[in-house]
Amino acid sequence: MGITYCAAVRQGIDEWNRHYHDTEYGFPLNTDHELFERLILEINQAGLSWLTILKKREAFTRAYHGFDIAKVAAYTQADRDRLLADAGIIRNRLKVNAAIENARRIQAMGGFRPWLEERRGLALDAWAKEFKRTFLFTGGEIVREFLVSTGYLPGAHDEDCPIFRKLQRR
Repeated sequence: MGITYCAAVRQGIDEWNRHYHDTEYGFPLNTDHELFERLILEINQAGLSWLTILKKREAFTRAYHGFDIAKVAAYTQADRDRLLADAGIIRNRLKVNAAIENARRIQAMGGFRPWLEERRGLALDAWAKEFKRTFLFTGGEIVREFLVSTGYLPGAHDEDCPIFRKLQRR
């Protein structure tokens, strides 16, 4: 196994990752829009560095209307074309289609957070099966990182990391 995220931060990783590690990674998210954003970012990270995604985050937020699930669910072919032409984001047809379809599925289920809360406590394999059955472009690593980064699974921080202790007190 390689170096942990916490160790990379201690060794002086870039400020983008440091900020994310210290203020977001492993912290519970409260709204469907926040959870949807994280899912879309994790999907788009597949095959790329997290730094690339962090640097493009503002552009993703603009392109996907603040990750408003209802707006994204209503996207048309013109919106798909707009996204695929937007150099500020990852222009991958499968990832763009997954964002739109996953928004529609979240909307149809009546919310993302309730769906997640109903499954809290599942083992990673069971989570992965649920995601695969429910969403598009959600392989095992995407699901694991989404769940760890949002606090649904443990393991975001090393036990000797100050952020680990901070999250333990919550």
